Amino acid sequence: MKRIIAAISFLLLPLYFSVLFAQKNKPVPPREQCATMAHLEDILKHDPALKARFNQQLQMFNKTVALKSAKQLGVDSIATVNGNTYTIPIVFHIVATNPDIVTDAQILAQLDVLNKDFSGTNTDAASLPAYFKPLFGKSGIQFCLAQRTPDGENTNGIDRFRTTKKSFSNDKDSVKHAALGGVDIWDGTKYFNVWICTLSNGLLGYGTFPNDGAPLGQGVVIDYRTLPGGSFKNYNEGKTLTHESGHYFNLYHIWGDDGGACTGTDYVDDTPNQGNSTSNCPSGLKTDNCTTDGNGILYQDYMDYSFDPCLLLFTNGQVVRMESALLTYRSSLTVSNACTPIVLKALDAQLKTIDAPVKRICTNSFSPIVTIRNKGSQTLTSLMINTVIDNGAPVNYTWTGSIVSLTNTSVTLAALTITPGIHTIQIFVSAPNAANDENNKNDTLTTTVQYYDAVETITEGFEGNIFPPQAWDIVNPDDGITWQKATGIAKTGNASVVINNVNNFNIGEQDYLRLPELNLVNIDSAYLNFQLAASTFTPTSTADNNWDTLEVLISKDCGATYTSIYKKWGATLVTTASENTDPFIPKASEWRKDSVNLTGFINAGKVMLAFKNTTGNENNVYLDDINIRTQIINPNLKAAGFLVTPNPARNNIKVQFYPNPVNLKSIQLYNLVGQKLAETDIGSGGGNVAYDFDVRRYPAGIYFVRVVFANKILIKKVIKQ
Repeated sequence: MKRIIAAISFLLLPLYFSVLFAQKNKPVPPREQCATMAHLEDILKHDPALKARFNQQLQMFNKTVALKSAKQLGVDSIATVNGNTYTIPIVFHIVATNPDIVTDAQILAQLDVLNKDFSGTNTDAASLPAYFKPLFGKSGIQFCLAQRTPDGENTNGIDRFRTTKKSFSNDKDSVKHAALGGVDIWDGTKYFNVWICTLSNGLLGYGTFPNDGAPLGQGVVIDYRTLPGGSFKNYNEGKTLTHESGHYFNLYHIWGDDGGACTGTDYVDDTPNQGNSTSNCPSGLKTDNCTTDGNGILYQDYMDYSFDPCLLLFTNGQVVRMESALLTYRSSLTVSNACTPIVLKALDAQLKTIDAPVKRICTNSFSPIVTIRNKGSQTLTSLMINTVIDNGAPVNYTWTGSIVSLTNTSVTLAALTITPGIHTIQIFVSAPNAANDENNKNDTLTTTVQYYDAVETITEGFEGNIFPPQAWDIVNPDDGITWQKATGIAKTGNASVVINNVNNFNIGEQDYLRLPELNLVNIDSAYLNFQLAASTFTPTSTADNNWDTLEVLISKDCGATYTSIYKKWGATLVTTASENTDPFIPKASEWRKDSVNLTGFINAGKVMLAFKNTTGNENNVYLDDINIRTQIINPNLKAAGFLVTPNPARNNIKVQFYPNPVNLKSIQLYNLVGQKLAETDIGSGGGNVAYDFDVRRYPAGIYFVRVVFANKILIKKVIKQ
């Protein structure tokens, strides 16, 4: 259905995408089968550079495919287009409140359907009309169930995960993220990931294009009811996965998603022009407004929306396009060893994780905690564990116990001491059962840890050359977009810190900017003050949206647990008058000073503060001028609750209260003969902690400050010099 010649189609691509991305977060209508185009829109909507790059790569790819098609489509149409077979490892992530609702037999049946549909060995193809048989393509792409996990253990390619979420949607893409109740992708360069779940709004599935700029979301999502034998009537023969896999290998809908205008394209020459998607299951020759004669439209194509029994083929042109996409964008899948089972060695001790220390410690002494996994076939009974700090001498630890094959144990090592600063810690295991480890590739892990003494105040504007500043750190669990220094953008000075939410598609991911440890002692009040600039991509009036969320957390146990003491999102977070559809860069007027009262944590021991960003893929959030402001109350004021200073005075006197006065009505100044010289009326709003009086115009002598409460009067004598 290449409805216009290639040269013209390249010129119209910007127009095509301007229409495609004109609406943000376009909802999938009820019973819309495939949300791939809406999902693509969601990915590209925030990033003009990504959209331009996608557009450019699509044009280049189309030229390449056009050349290949011209050379290859002269071969026998019933043969594989280029004669090669490509075997792709596939993993099925079943994400459900009861993942056993999908049986292994259904997965095997689905895999069989997928392989037959791609290879053109599906028996139902016999019903394809004779006039379309010359178009019938056989791809060399085949799929095998993964036999090893990304961390090198055996699997059957079926990954079951029990979630608390009853359903998922395409706009949030949460089924692909553990932080949102889903399952994180297995390495997308080695596995074809398929997520099976309950999708909302009657949606059947959606896929990703190979160059859409979302590496952590690559793969296909389908509703479990579309599997062979599923409960979606007319859509339960496994063709949904075939359709979405076509998108994964760069196929577009056969009707071009142009709303019936007959000017769109699926970039394939041998598919007939078609106005809209097909519903139901037609029979015989069918024409429409775009193809009014001849053999009609190809409603039997997997990239249409016909009922499953009607879907019979990929065309030769589509096969060329899919295999070209595989070799251009996903070639690493063809050399992946993920379908080769792991053969256990006899002795293989793995240092699986360093569980402590993690990033930061708050005392100079610590005991490393590690997880040891037995990846060999023999039971482990002894092991040497060695720790090296900053390339120093190894500290040896001999472990004895019992770890049976393919199980773990936690080991706490001997205590170590470090000086203030950032240190490299390397831990490695050796001599399992006093013999040689047959696989030393998993014996060693390295981490960094920082330790600094606690401070009593913080003033940070990010103007220095080091980021994060000394004694600060960043926790970035997904190793993706996180807090970074922004030069040339600031409330004051020339720098601030920013998190680029507008380009972070991993909705729900959390990143922490942690301040130095604080020792809030020998003070009477403490406040965290900071400058904030934030905007959204979506109007803040939008309901049921994933907003960027900023929190201030406090920890009393060196970051092991946190309490949220400040939380803003959406309309409460933004500092702009309206949303921004470009990456947000604040003007001078678009900063706001926010403050958090820390007084309740005084004398609670050492504490740690952290700014936590939870991305909603909205827009950038900036911080600047982060300060801890502390105050020490005059002990005489604390004792009396009411103080006038200085006394004697020459120019001004300050009337102070501690704590904030209740039922205060007025403050009056009298001379020695009882004449009222000045008065501050408090009204009904309650009192402040301090009031000033200018006494310069009064002659030297004795005066009285009279403080009137609703239920009492206090008087202090003041000497004016």
